[in-house]
Amino acid sequence: MRAIGLDIHRNFCEVAIHEGGESRSAGRVKTTPEALEAFASSLGPEDWVAMEVSGNAAEIARIIEPHVARVVVVSPSDTGIRQARAKTDRLDARTLARLLAAGSLDAVWMPDERTRVMRRRLARRSGLVEARTRLKNEIHAVLIRRLIASPDVSDLFGQAGRRWLGKLELPLEERETLDSSMRQIEFLEREISEVERAIALDALAWPDLRRLMSVPGVNVICAASFLAATGPIERFHNPRKLVGYLGLDPKVRQSGPGPGTSGRISKQGSSSARWALVEASWSAVAQPGPMRAFYQRIRARRGHQVAVVAAARKLACLFWCLLTREEDYAYQQPSLTRKKLRRLEIAAGSPKYPGRTSIWSTNVAMREAERRLAEQAELAYKNTVRDWHATQTKRANTAATVEVGASVTPGHASNKPSKGKAARQTTSP
Repeated sequence: MRAIGLDIHRNFCEVAIHEGGESRSAGRVKTTPEALEAFASSLGPEDWVAMEVSGNAAEIARIIEPHVARVVVVSPSDTGIRQARAKTDRLDARTLARLLAAGSLDAVWMPDERTRVMRRRLARRSGLVEARTRLKNEIHAVLIRRLIASPDVSDLFGQAGRRWLGKLELPLEERETLDSSMRQIEFLEREISEVERAIALDALAWPDLRRLMSVPGVNVICAASFLAATGPIERFHNPRKLVGYLGLDPKVRQSGPGPGTSGRISKQGSSSARWALVEASWSAVAQPGPMRAFYQRIRARRGHQVAVVAAARKLACLFWCLLTREEDYAYQQPSLTRKKLRRLEIAAGSPKYPGRTSIWSTNVAMREAERRLAEQAELAYKNTVRDWHATQTKRANTAATVEVGASVTPGHASNKPSKGKAARQTTSP
């Protein structure tokens, strides 16, 4: 078996081969489909190839993979190449080949076709929304410069707001700025509608995405961002690994005899998925149910900001449970779920029902009954937490009255042997 390292650039790849305990350079290969196909044909079926993640790494790996035993795509932060004192293309390729031969490289997960397409659509939508927001801020800046108060309308960029903007008396340069921004906003809104239509079409045929939307406060963008970032949920053996992958786990610092302290979240992994979960948690905690009770309990101790992030982490754990068990949310509000799915169908191009004032039909009494059931679930969660705290307090009080055990004198263990369990100490030895 040969270990081959590729240092990828936009126009070429630097090649290195590790064989027989020695590494050597093997020249450069152009990053064109024809050149890469010819290079892949020269490799053996037992060869392994390593490359770092880059913009064109996925396509290069797709071309080479059928011709070799395995293609390993690694994160640049895991190779140590960035910290090398001597760094050239040849040395980087040799380092990759040498690490691959030693078995010191951990491959990153490469998304499948559906996940890759969803990632690109979500990224394009995010860019379009950011551009639209920038133009809206420019219009607000025009109003501020001219000391013009905002109109009494719910949406400045709705129909009534746009009519008001069109009637404003402004200097020539400000009118040109406002009209140009409005034309660009209209164009961007059409583009956003098109990409959201493509996302909705894919979402309707994605059972996992529809399942996540059964959670109150979770819309199609949040569910799609989560699935696009994580891929198959089977990759994560437990919720803790998923939370760490999304960067929602707190950093821990511990050294010497002192106890460990936790700080801010690590913010590793997909920032878009983390942002979507935090945004969804704002809506989820506003709905009656166990999630709101959890948020209120954390907020009482740690404040609003910490509680919102904790709710986002709890939401990620909930998603893991729903996907692994293949179940919808037990405390969902069916009418609210139907409302979201109907909106998704209309976004995908489904015609509206003729003769109706809204896009869904919900019995008011049924909606109120669902909210009462959710409030009962929220109360049940609070009672469970209260009972658990009462049990823990009772156990602590009982342990304090016992003459033996580590809890009698802080920092000192009992002289008597424990019965099958390690003696616990309140402070580290």
